[in-house]
Amino acid sequence: MIGVLVLTGFLGSGKTTLLRRLLAAPQFSRTAVIINEFGEIGLDHELVEASTDHFIALTTGCLCCKLRSDLVETLEDMLRRREEGTVPPFTRVVIETSGLADPAPILQTLMIDANLAGRLVLNGLITTVDARNGGDTLEREAISVKQVALADRLILTKSDLAESGSAPLRARLLGLNRVAPLHTADHGCVDPGVFAIDSSNTNAKWARELLPDRSDLHHGHDCEIQTCAIVRNQPIHAVTLSLFLEALAEHCGADMLRLKGIVHVAESPGRPAVIHGVQHVFHPLEWLPRWPSEDRRSRIVVIGRHISRRWIELLLTGIEAEVQEAGRMKMSANA
Repeated sequence: MIGVLVLTGFLGSGKTTLLRRLLAAPQFSRTAVIINEFGEIGLDHELVEASTDHFIALTTGCLCCKLRSDLVETLEDMLRRREEGTVPPFTRVVIETSGLADPAPILQTLMIDANLAGRLVLNGLITTVDARNGGDTLEREAISVKQVALADRLILTKSDLAESGSAPLRARLLGLNRVAPLHTADHGCVDPGVFAIDSSNTNAKWARELLPDRSDLHHGHDCEIQTCAIVRNQPIHAVTLSLFLEALAEHCGADMLRLKGIVHVAESPGRPAVIHGVQHVFHPLEWLPRWPSEDRRSRIVVIGRHISRRWIELLLTGIEAEVQEAGRMKMSANA
């Protein structure tokens, strides 16, 4: 499986500079890059130096605004050319989005498209934030808030140019997304190891990161956007989990920006299920071969707009009660 990283961030936040430095690192050899620019003429790709190990494709217009088939066709073409040997045998794909892009449709495409399943796996979303102008951008541009809230990792750029300390901005980012680790780039450089993820171990790695106690997550909020964590000590039945995810998708829709979870499914106690959703789209359940630690509690983290932790708790509790009652009625009928 070839891992895919999506690199996003508002206009001028340093995505291209970061990408250029990453591609120069040995860990990022054999990387295919899709650079998406807004407008009819692309320039950013001219600023990214490609070695013989790299392959760069350019798309203009905004991937999040065009049909998702455009991204699928670009990726399929890259995979076909890789199989034919007409491009370097890349082992990783990085998609640099337009600074005005909503990353949600891009993530959804990578999560559910049947043509890409089995060949590509989404490793995560990286969002760059300008330390100098990021605070003002978050106040003015709603899309920048969404880029931060959806991120798996946040990179603070241009900290050397910030006239004042970045503490207020860091606090704002923490309020928007308490789950994503925050890293600081030094003159456009960041440790490549932050992003060099083994795609075969992505879910296990993420699950280990989630397992430590994060009961404080429900306190994280930034005006409309809140982060909350739901923990269950007892296993959750498969039908309960399915109905719960369906209800979230139906009632929350676009307001549920991101959902991740590791779940102890009652019918499969030895293999935890990993759940992953972006707005109303959920990735099919993925099963880890074993629990990453002795802690077997189910943990679900939700980042959304106007979605309270209490409402999610009540929803899950209500569905659990209905499933239990249905099970009792079935047993009585068979007695």
